[in-house]
Amino acid sequence: MKLLVAGDARVDAGKTTFAAGLLASLSDAVGFKPRAGNDYWFDHDDVVSAVNGGRLYGKDIATLTAAAVDSSDRELNEEQLNPVHRLWRPTPDRTGLLGEQGRTFLVDRVTTPEGPWFVVNGTAEDAGLLPDHLIEALPLDGAPRVRSVDGFNELMTNRYLPAFERVTDRITETEPAVVESYSDIALPVDGIEFDAVAVVGPTRAKIYDGQRYLKACAVASGSAREGQLEERVDRVVEMIEPLSTHDLQPLTGAERADPKRVASQYEPVYEALLEVALK
Repeated sequence: MKLLVAGDARVDAGKTTFAAGLLASLSDAVGFKPRAGNDYWFDHDDVVSAVNGGRLYGKDIATLTAAAVDSSDRELNEEQLNPVHRLWRPTPDRTGLLGEQGRTFLVDRVTTPEGPWFVVNGTAEDAGLLPDHLIEALPLDGAPRVRSVDGFNELMTNRYLPAFERVTDRITETEPAVVESYSDIALPVDGIEFDAVAVVGPTRAKIYDGQRYLKACAVASGSAREGQLEERVDRVVEMIEPLSTHDLQPLTGAERADPKRVASQYEPVYEALLEVALK
């Protein structure tokens, strides 16, 4: 059984809280977040905690890993469950290398068979935007520096795409698997036959049949493969009707921090999702 949790808002949709509760409600499930990112400024505590150990990952995948308490596949660490992680920083009045407004990517971590591999934004380094803490704590001396979109695209083909292919294979082999998307992207990886999809936003969750959702992704993207990794949720769900819509009650900080309490609060929603997946 493969379940996808996507969000209908770029930030603060509640995907991770929902996915963590779903993992806590299932037996022996594994949670994946193929793509993720966090911000050196806004998520500073999380960044420091990871970087001090010579690692780069975020709070979301740490939450999913902790929520899957009954998983027998405990040898999978955060880097394997989240093969690509990007670290940003705010840069007001500056356009980043990849065209991003108001923020710039600093470092990417890509998981390879040999272990974590880092990519440094050379334009950010040249501008003095890399914090000393990152340079000292992460093994960046031999990391490639990218200074052009063409250079980045070459690395994407040679390193990033194989990492996504490996995690796709791992998800395929995992039963059950819960996959959380990133931002408001419809599909975080290609090639997974999802049985059911939950699109989560503030105050509500909508449940979709997995096959119909995937077909809508293909139509929105123009083909079965082209552009799927960056197709937005709103463009996909405007083509299909949800099988059911559920209110999500607000949770306290203590409730959000405990996946079992989330599972209890959202039990009817998870039951509806599983009913679709198992039909």
